[in-house]
Amino acid sequence: MIRLRNDALDLPVSGALPALRTALEGPGSAVLCAPPGTGKTTLVPLALAGLLGDAPVRRVVVAEPRRIAARAAARRMAWLLGEKVGESVGYTVRGERVVGRDARVEVVTTGVLLQRIQRDQELAGVDVVIIDECHERHLDADTVAAFLVDVRAALRPELRLVAASATTDAAGWARILGDAPVVEAHGVSHPVEVVWAPPARPVRPAHGMRVDPVLLTHVASVVRRALAERDGDVLCFLPGVGEIARVAGQLADVPAEVLQVHGRAPAAVQDSVLAGSAPGARRVVLATSVAESSLTVPGVRVVVDSGLAREPRVDHARGLSALTTVRASQASGRQRAGRAGREAPGAVYRCWAEAEDGRLPRFPAPEIKLADLSAFALQAACWGDPDASGLALLDPPPGGAMAAARSVLTAVGAVSPESGQVTDRGARMARVGLHPRLARALLDAAPLVGARRAAEVVALLSEEPPREYGDDLAAAWRAARRGGDGYAARWRTEVRRLAAAGASPPGAGTPDPAAASAPTRIPGADKHDRGDEQVAGLVAALAFPERVARQVGDGTYLMVNGTRAEVRPGSALTGAEWISVAVADRPVGAGHARVLLGGHIDEDAARSAAAPLYGEGDEVAWADGDLVARHIERLGAVELTVRPLKKPAPGLVREGLLAGLKEEGTSLLHWSQGARELRERLAFLHRHLGAPWPDVSEDALHARVDEWLEPELSKARRRADLRRIDAGQALNRLLPWATGEATRLDALAPERVTVPSGSRIRIDYAEPEQPVLAVKLQEMFGLAETPRIADGAVPLLVHLLSPAGRPAAVTADLASFWRDGYRAVRAELRGRYPKHPWPEDPAAAQATRFTNARLRR
Repeated sequence: MIRLRNDALDLPVSGALPALRTALEGPGSAVLCAPPGTGKTTLVPLALAGLLGDAPVRRVVVAEPRRIAARAAARRMAWLLGEKVGESVGYTVRGERVVGRDARVEVVTTGVLLQRIQRDQELAGVDVVIIDECHERHLDADTVAAFLVDVRAALRPELRLVAASATTDAAGWARILGDAPVVEAHGVSHPVEVVWAPPARPVRPAHGMRVDPVLLTHVASVVRRALAERDGDVLCFLPGVGEIARVAGQLADVPAEVLQVHGRAPAAVQDSVLAGSAPGARRVVLATSVAESSLTVPGVRVVVDSGLAREPRVDHARGLSALTTVRASQASGRQRAGRAGREAPGAVYRCWAEAEDGRLPRFPAPEIKLADLSAFALQAACWGDPDASGLALLDPPPGGAMAAARSVLTAVGAVSPESGQVTDRGARMARVGLHPRLARALLDAAPLVGARRAAEVVALLSEEPPREYGDDLAAAWRAARRGGDGYAARWRTEVRRLAAAGASPPGAGTPDPAAASAPTRIPGADKHDRGDEQVAGLVAALAFPERVARQVGDGTYLMVNGTRAEVRPGSALTGAEWISVAVADRPVGAGHARVLLGGHIDEDAARSAAAPLYGEGDEVAWADGDLVARHIERLGAVELTVRPLKKPAPGLVREGLLAGLKEEGTSLLHWSQGARELRERLAFLHRHLGAPWPDVSEDALHARVDEWLEPELSKARRRADLRRIDAGQALNRLLPWATGEATRLDALAPERVTVPSGSRIRIDYAEPEQPVLAVKLQEMFGLAETPRIADGAVPLLVHLLSPAGRPAAVTADLASFWRDGYRAVRAELRGRYPKHPWPEDPAAAQATRFTNARLRR
């Protein structure tokens, strides 16, 4: 029997092992809820594999969301057994496999397990699968769980499945696993004091990948404060590698060892962090969210939380997908704080105000709700469920994101455009283990530039190179070739993997006949004659054809997807006629995207790589206030050639004129005073009486243009022709003639109304809510009731004017005015206008439009 180290069975999760075994022997699945540091990642797999000596021998696969976590878990378990990694416990991550023949526990990333299930749906030889950190809701983990539920239902009912969560929010996972039992392990929790430490100066909100340097300086100062005020090691959470490096630079002189932990950190650094500090020494560990639950860092008594995290975002309209910086959720904040109290009482310094805490999101959003779903959709298609409707998922994929993913997969020939079923080409793309765009680039570029060179560029695109490599893809390629840093080492490992995947027999990349696109054919030089610049640009264009861009100004480019982008001053890309954009973002306040990584490309390669976006034809558009007719050859939004069109088709002309009417409105037509008044009267009737009186708003008129602007619109050829169309005559076509209601227009909404003086006063319908009757006060004497229109439904708003025509009073209730308001108006105005009548009782007086003298004649 293998002997465990003395402290292994003291881990809190050991008390939950009997219940977990019972669940797996019964229903065969379980949800294990155990806080970080309880041993759920390390002791549970050993127990279920029979390596503790008190259970049947089984082969256990543990799926971790990150490579760093997979390696760390395997090393920790091997250490507990007193063995080397690869003996009883091994691990497999992309590009690296350390698994011995007799291994009983294998730790893999969820991505590796996903590939393995697609190759071998039965998972032959595997007895138990543990999906660790399922609470983080990574897309691969959700997908793996859904596939395994199918496997247990159809192929392997004896396969045991455990979803392990560091939180107690387990109801959803229990439901997905078939109402599986929930087994809880309670960790040893020490009190953690919360210290609110917001910045003294205002901090700009994070945007994209950018974090305000003011905040990073503040975080560094809080770390210094924590070292001065507390004992033990300090664990500081930051959103990404760049922020970790910048804060580390500001802590170079602190009396502690500063370590940086993230997915790109060398294995030696990871081992050093997990081993703990030497007696009497202190450490500051700067980490991404990987240390929230995936890694347990010993010796930590203090946590400094920047309050930021990274989540995936995708802009389907611009075709840009990347990580973005967000405020960490309340759940993440609790996880981070808990790291300070795992071994003893501790403290967490939160770099935000207490008042902000309640406004933070409660939980991080599931990745399936936020991310580009192209890779997920391809996996679902390979599984035989293209729309993922039959998968046991906690959250369904958003319809819009799935539609965008289907569009991408169809464009690269991975799925059938009719059925969405995976093609042979798509199945091969899925096996490559890359995003479908990159898989397409690898497979299509290999016969054009050679498998090795294609693999080298795709490896650069699969993990964005350090910014110091520059924004020129070819220069970054050369830097990686000669580089001795951690990135270059990972790049070489990935190149070897991809070169093997890209080197295939002729025709292996050909799609099924039903697929939308065929392997790319690029005219020009032989593959051995292409330089690095050509090759790099071509491969990037194959991966992101909608980001092929043409220069439209000094340093400004227009991508074929319609997005404008700028290269930085001094960039090696400046001046190139065509470029392929691999990575771009949109800085705060900028009108255009910014090219972060791109390559040179010529027009022939651009045309071929983005061939599905090529189009040619006649276009008639409304531009600069009139019709412009052209014959255009275009690549998406990029115009390749343009020539004037002398005789455009009438239908195109009509569509162009409609676009002008939509943009500038019906003011392009001829509106006489009568036409404007008719439109106002119709708007009034539609508002108060509804149908059949027509809506004459701009949108409504545009929607019914066929009913009221024909045949004049179809005869028009330019803006001047629109000006000749009589809008009033055209509007008359919308009146309800068929029902006979049109004949009541003057009765319901008269142009004028007769007042007591005998004058016919025009009604102003400019405000359809309540039209206005502006009339001299003396002409309304003797009228007790306010005039009404629309069959008496709407009283007019009466503007009573002075003899000079200036407003004296406004009322919708004449009787009330004569009774209560007239006396004040009379007192004010009769001295100013003594020649006009101002009777004491206006309700009984004779209405007139004349002066007193004229009345006496």
